[in-house]
Amino acid sequence: MSEPTVPTRPASSLRTTGEGELTVRAAVADDETALAALDRRAWSPVHSVQPRPEPPYATFFTDRNLPEHILVAETGGHPVGYLRLVAAIPLASNAHVRQIQGLAVDERARGRGVARALLAAAYERARQAGATRITLRVLGPNTPARRLYESEGFTVEGVLPGEFLIEGSYVDDVLMGRGLTG
Repeated sequence: MSEPTVPTRPASSLRTTGEGELTVRAAVADDETALAALDRRAWSPVHSVQPRPEPPYATFFTDRNLPEHILVAETGGHPVGYLRLVAAIPLASNAHVRQIQGLAVDERARGRGVARALLAAAYERARQAGATRITLRVLGPNTPARRLYESEGFTVEGVLPGEFLIEGSYVDDVLMGRGLTG
């Protein structure tokens, strides 16, 4: 069962991508092809720990990456971004925490509020699930994402130095989090 499409902010404050009003909705199985293509277009060694996607491409949805984990931002009926939100650790003692495990915005839609809209929808979804905290991991060199998250109230809660070897360089894994109350 999918959730209804909801505006992410009051209509007067939405920034459009030139194709219409930006909305965020739950993903559905039919989003597979569009999200897989968006994921490939958005790939960069600045934010991905996986190698550049090469044919034959893996499917977007898997048994660990289900449509119900994904929020889709779209304009004019076309996905322009997505966010993956899951339970951080599948234990009852950690049920109050949700984790963002992927956020991608099509390059053509960047700078237009898509990531912020996805984050706002993620906060709401997490609150509805009873979460009081939200966390994420971001690569050290991904300065634009780190600035965005800091502006959204996330703080650095830890750094795993040289956690990943990406294209010949060791890269820090930065752990960030924020509360969802208040």
